[in-house]
Parts: sequence; C-alpha cells; structure tokens
Amino acid sequence: MPHVFIIAEAGVNHNGSLELALKLIDAAQASGADAVKFQTFRADRLAARSAPKAQYQERTTAEAESQFVMLERLQLDADAHRRLNEHCRKVGIQFLSSPFDQGSADLLASMDMPIYKVPSGEITNLPFLDHLARKNRPMILSTGMSTLEEVEEAVRTIRAAGVTELTLLHCVTEYPAPYAEINLRAMQTLKSAFDLPVGYSDHTSGIEIAIAAAAMGAVVIEKHFTLDRSLPGPDHAASLEPAELRQMVAAIRHVESALGSGVKAPAPCELQNMPIARKSIVAARSLPAGHRLESADLDIKRPGSGLAPKLLPELVGRILRSEVDKDDMINWDQLA
Repeated sequence: MPHVFIIAEAGVNHNGSLELALKLIDAAQASGADAVKFQTFRADRLAARSAPKAQYQERTTAEAESQFVMLERLQLDADAHRRLNEHCRKVGIQFLSSPFDQGSADLLASMDMPIYKVPSGEITNLPFLDHLARKNRPMILSTGMSTLEEVEEAVRTIRAAGVTELTLLHCVTEYPAPYAEINLRAMQTLKSAFDLPVGYSDHTSGIEIAIAAAAMGAVVIEKHFTLDRSLPGPDHAASLEPAELRQMVAAIRHVESALGSGVKAPAPCELQNMPIARKSIVAARSLPAGHRLESADLDIKRPGSGLAPKLLPELVGRILRSEVDKDDMINWDQLA
C-alpha cells in the first residue's frame, strides 16, 4: 500500500522569527506529518523593488508595505536554516524548504536536503529548474497557474538534466483557493500525460479537499499551517491551525488505509458475518420421510451455513430420506 507523503507547509508563517519557526516544527511533528517545509529566498534575488503584491497579500499585510519589504521581513538567514534542519532531526521530522533562487538552492544542497520542492511560481523559470535538477536529487514540482504545455516544458527540462524521480503536484495558487476552481480531476490528467507520480498542494480553507485528493490517489499532500490564523502575515489566514492539521493527517491516514488492494473479495472482518447475514434453503413446513420436494415445501432464510439459495431448483423433485421440521436447513445427506 503506497504511503501518502504529507508535507506540513510552514512557509513564511514564522514571520521572520526563528523561535516561531522552531515551534512550527514541533507542531508539524506532533501532527504526524512526514515533513515540514519552509521557503528559502533572499528578497533582493526574488523580487524587484517595484514588484506589486498579490491581492491576497494586500488583504493580509500593511498597505504601505511593498512586496520587497514584506519579503525582507520574512526571510531567514543561513544560520537559521541550519538550526531548523538540526531541530527537525532532533524531533524526528523531515526538513524541507522550497528555494526561490540559485543561491538558496545551493544553501539547501549544502545542508544535504534530500528532496527539492519547487514552488509553482518557478515552473516557467527553466534556467532555475535546470540548476535544481543538476543537483541530482528527487524533485516535487508544483504546477499552480500553469497550462499542460508549460508543465510539459518544465518536465522536459528537469528530465534532460538527469532527474528520474519527479512528482507533480496539482495546485491552485490563490489563498484561500475557491472550491469551485480546484479541479481535482487535473491530477488524473497530469498522471496520464506524463506517467509520473501525482499529488496535490492544497490552498483551500479546511481539510476536506486534501482528504479527497488522497482518496483520488495523490501520493503527496501539501498543506499550509500556522500556530494561529489571527497572526499578521500573508499566509496565516489561509492556513490550518495545529488541531486541524492533526485532523487532516489522521483522516488521510484513514483514507490511504481504506484504499486497499483493489481486489474484490470478502474482507477478513466480514468472514464471521457471512453465515449470519446470508441465507440457506430451509423447510417451509414439517415434512415426512419419503416426501418428494415441491417448490412450496422450501423457503430461504438465515443463517447462511446451509445449502445456498441458488441450489433451490436442484432440490425440487428430490425425495427426503428423513423427516424434517419447519425451518430446518436441508442438506444433501437428507436427500435420496
């Protein structure tokens, strides 16, 4: 049974505070998630000073604060990243971070991060994808905001650089993303088009869409979380709180356990109930020995430990070797 790899996306919900980032790691580990993921960037490499903020960022941050200033406030330095990686090892959860520039990718490589998670905004940044792919590590690529053709170009670039372990995440890049625009069936389209493992990065409110994606076969689920949705910052309002994250992880574990092998057969727990719930052929009334059975002499009732109802036509016309009482199960030994 495949294991759904659950990424608790801390992102920038640490608000630039190492102390808060460490608490986010603890909350992710307590939830049962497989990994906790941050975002690694330098503001001066990521955005021009004139770059506008997204509408959701305008709603959740100070109006006068530019995207560049916001990013400066949210970035963590190399020492902080090493502390986070060390703390993840200490508490027993996989450290991940999405790099947004080549220098940040190199920093994460120096920390021996085992998987590169590429954010949706970089899917058309082919030089960057090539740089990441040449690290020769497994990659997870989010595909928010992209067409199938753009995904194809990104996949081709990554494969050409030698990466063989690549997972695609369907994603809708809005915070929160509207349910009616999620299009979970696009996961199946990606899987069919590229013959690659497919998962889902969820930005909806609540936990049910991520659970549905797991039921549809997602091998990776990524979900933003925060310690407190009321905290200031661009992503807190669209994130789960720790109790909700725990609920989501538990529900996905139930779903992946329930998916099973696909073979249609009685489950082990059903075997004891089969003779109770099924029916057998019984005598409709008391009958003497030597009686030739007619349809009216026979009935079908529980339990199911006798002759199966499908055998009823074979009993009609047979002669009883011994008497039977009403509701007695008919068996072959009683028939001449």
